[in-house]
Amino acid sequence: MRKYLLSAVAVSAVIAGAGQAFADAAAAQKWIDDEFQPSVLSKEEQMAEMEWFISAAEPYAGMEINVLSEGIPTHSYESEVLTKAFEEITGIKVNHQILGEGEVVQAVQTQMQTQRNLYDGYVNDSDLIGTHSRLQLAYPLSDMMAGGWADVTNPGLDLDDFMGKQFTTGPDGKLYQLPDQQFANLYWFRKDWFDREDLQAQFKEKYGYDLGVPVNWSAYEDIAEFFTNDVKEIDGVQIYGHMDYGKRAPDLGWRMTDAWLSMAGAGTQGEPNGVPIDEWGIRMEAGTCNPVGASVSRGGEANGPAAVYAIAKWDEWLRKYAPPGAASYDFYQSLPALSQGNVAQQIFWYTAFTADMVKPKSEGNNTVDDEGNPLWRMAPSPHGPYWQEGQKVGYQDVGSWTFLKSTPEDRAKAAWLYGQFVTSKTVDTKKSHVGLTFIRDSTVRHESFTERAPKLGGLVEFYRSPDRVRWSPTGINVPDYPKLAQIWWQQIGDVNSGAFTPQEAMDRLAEEMDITMARMQAADESAGVYGGCGPRLNPEVDPSEWLGKPDGPKAKLDNEKPQGETVNYDELVARWAEN
Repeated sequence: MRKYLLSAVAVSAVIAGAGQAFADAAAAQKWIDDEFQPSVLSKEEQMAEMEWFISAAEPYAGMEINVLSEGIPTHSYESEVLTKAFEEITGIKVNHQILGEGEVVQAVQTQMQTQRNLYDGYVNDSDLIGTHSRLQLAYPLSDMMAGGWADVTNPGLDLDDFMGKQFTTGPDGKLYQLPDQQFANLYWFRKDWFDREDLQAQFKEKYGYDLGVPVNWSAYEDIAEFFTNDVKEIDGVQIYGHMDYGKRAPDLGWRMTDAWLSMAGAGTQGEPNGVPIDEWGIRMEAGTCNPVGASVSRGGEANGPAAVYAIAKWDEWLRKYAPPGAASYDFYQSLPALSQGNVAQQIFWYTAFTADMVKPKSEGNNTVDDEGNPLWRMAPSPHGPYWQEGQKVGYQDVGSWTFLKSTPEDRAKAAWLYGQFVTSKTVDTKKSHVGLTFIRDSTVRHESFTERAPKLGGLVEFYRSPDRVRWSPTGINVPDYPKLAQIWWQQIGDVNSGAFTPQEAMDRLAEEMDITMARMQAADESAGVYGGCGPRLNPEVDPSEWLGKPDGPKAKLDNEKPQGETVNYDELVARWAEN
């Protein structure tokens, strides 16, 4: 009798399990039909992928996990829509919290320092690749996918389809992070204004060259001056030739570490980052993993003439050409402010906010016409007078799924399933239509984006072009991103407040970075904290011994404003299309 009862219980469990699997499959089919269209996969292929998720997630059904990301439209969609889909399909509940980027970095740093599990997964910028590959506190995904996480690794993940995986791969060749969203820092301008024949004639008469997409900072400055002080007003609205932000907050630091110095020309040739000097001004000799300094006196360039020029121009343009109040904006306030329709151009514009710029007029967006067509376009970033061919041309953010070893493995595996779900081919095309932050080559080439491209102002053309990899995140010269990044915003804030000149601020910044890296060196030499790849600072010498030397910081130019140069936008896009 007892044996019979046990068998009945077992049979009931099997029936219940089969019923649950059927319910999960039904939920998956409903999401595929109602939400996950368009897709690069057929509905049958989507369903096969979802059936894999249902099976792989079975051991974790009923679990509740916590993940964290910054606040951009892509992550809002994940948090509000995809968590619900994931729970209905897999039975795993995800609390996807959204905080500011500074708070995300702080949480990652706190978990690494305390070894307490705060979140089971993070969408953490690939800017930390130098940190993760050195500290070895994050699960190396290459190892996990081939080993302990093989049972929860999607056979249809297709890593080669991810455009940014080279940025999430450490110098050891291991993948540490999985891209979830990426966006470039490009130039933005009002094409409808630039195309006006009367404004073209006025600009040509004053400056001697055509009004167009600026190739260099001289042209950008001329255009900013022209629209702010010559045009002044369009359709009864006072206009400005520039937009930026300057609030004393952590994102002010990223405003500069996001390749601003190298756009001006600081650093050396080399892609994705300068070798030996990167866009932070940190020097690390080729073939090594040990940074040797940020100050010019140690062979770095954080306080060299090119870097000081970059900060001075940021401050000058913000004061002279941006709308009143821009100096008190932060990252999240400045970018959507363009939708007011009173700015002619922005040199430092993140494509993550394309979704805001394509909203209809009825939602307060004054940069589209009545049919929703953009009056603006995006184009490659102009470069400063210190820039040389072969240098990095701009920044690209690659927010990527990162899992720390201090997270219990079962929770990390459940979070890994969620990270793969929100980046899966089943989901990614629709997610990309919502957030416009492409991670997959197959997605950006999907026919639905060919159809939508005319309404996206050049975004699709850019991400289909070979230029897309010339914009890159922070690289491996930065040994500990959280520790060094927090130094930047305070020093740059002192420039905005007028407390220090650009030279004084960058001198202090470079010195603080070297002091911080000296502590890292001591920790690495005594306890191997950075795996032997921590800083090994050069001795300080007179800056003249480095300035102007081959592969050294650049000497000050006699003329920091060469002739302005522009290019026709339509010809530029045609070149992209040809490639």
